[in-house]
Amino acid sequence: MPNIKSAEKRVKVNKAKALRNKSTNSAMKTAIKKARLAADTNAADKEAVAKAAIKKIDQACAKGLIHKNNAAHKKSAVAKLLNN
Repeated sequence: MPNIKSAEKRVKVNKAKALRNKSTNSAMKTAIKKARLAADTNAADKEAVAKAAIKKIDQACAKGLIHKNNAAHKKSAVAKLLNN
């Protein structure tokens, strides 16, 4: 446990940020899984699901959770699923 007051605050702040980041990351992964499932089953709303997944990927990239090239790679994979 930290002895310095500012270090105690950093622990609290980091814990809160980690929770927020985990939530965003989890939402992104879930959206990608839903897009993959929709593409595999050829669902009627697969385009909307893929668009939602791409939006979640962009949000994670904007918050700095994933690198822009990683985001581009994930978006490309989702688009590839949609087009096949």
